Amino acid sequence: MELFAVPDLPEIREGDDLAAMIDDRVDFREDDVVVVASTVVSKAEGRVFDLEDFPPSPRANEVADRLAAIAGEEKDPRFAQAVIEESTELITEAPFLLTATRFGHIGVNAGIDRSNVPDGDLLLLPQNPSASAERIRDGLAADRVVVSDTCGRPFRHGQRGVAIGWAGLPASRDWRGERDRDGREMGVTVQNVIDELASAANLVAGEGDGGTPVVVVRGWAFGDHDGSDSHFREVEGDFVRQALREWRYED
Repeated sequence: MELFAVPDLPEIREGDDLAAMIDDRVDFREDDVVVVASTVVSKAEGRVFDLEDFPPSPRANEVADRLAAIAGEEKDPRFAQAVIEESTELITEAPFLLTATRFGHIGVNAGIDRSNVPDGDLLLLPQNPSASAERIRDGLAADRVVVSDTCGRPFRHGQRGVAIGWAGLPASRDWRGERDRDGREMGVTVQNVIDELASAANLVAGEGDGGTPVVVVRGWAFGDHDGSDSHFREVEGDFVRQALREWRYED
C-alpha cells in the first residue's frame, strides 16, 4: 500500500470545484481511495462564518460563563452559540463541550475550527460529509472517497484522523464467521476501515501551516469480506454516551 499527498493545491475558497482541482493533479487509478480533509470541503461549500453570525442566546451565555469560570479566562458566548446550533446534543457542558453533530459524529465543539480560516472566524464541518464525499467522487477518476477530520478519542492522548463521511466503499469490513490462524471462528471483529484509512492519511497530510489536505491511498483492497455502512454508534447501544449524560463535572 502506498500513500501520497496531492501536490500544489491552492487555498480553497467558496464555490471552488474541489474535485476538478484534485483530479487535475493526479493520474488516478480506479481503485484509489482519496482522503479529503474536511477543512477544504467546508471551505468549498461556504462553511466559513464570522462570530457575529451567531448572536448568543441566554443558554450560550450561561455555557460560556461556566467554561470561563473553569478555565480562568474569558470565553466568547458567540462561539458557544455556534456549537449549540451545530449540535443535536451537548453531551457534556463542562469542562469542555462534547457534542453530537447533526450527522452523527461525536466530538469537541461540534468540530468547529478556528485555525487556518483566512476569510472568517470559524470553519464549520460540512453539513453532510457523506453527501460531500459523493459529490467529490462524481468528479474524480477514482471510485472511493473519505472525508476526514482530526479529533481526540476517549482513553487516548492527542488527536488522530477519523472519517466523518465516505462514498464508494463500506465503512467497515466484517470478519465475523471467518476463521483465524488457528481455525477458530471469529465472532466479534468488525474493522472500521474508513477510520483506519483516515488515520493513515493523516500521517501523510500533516498538520499546521505545512499540512496538505488531500491524500491518495493506492494499492489497498477491501478484500472478500462482508461490508457495512454502520459507522456512528446508535445511542441505544452507546453506553459511554449514556453514562456521560448522567455525569456531572465538579467545579
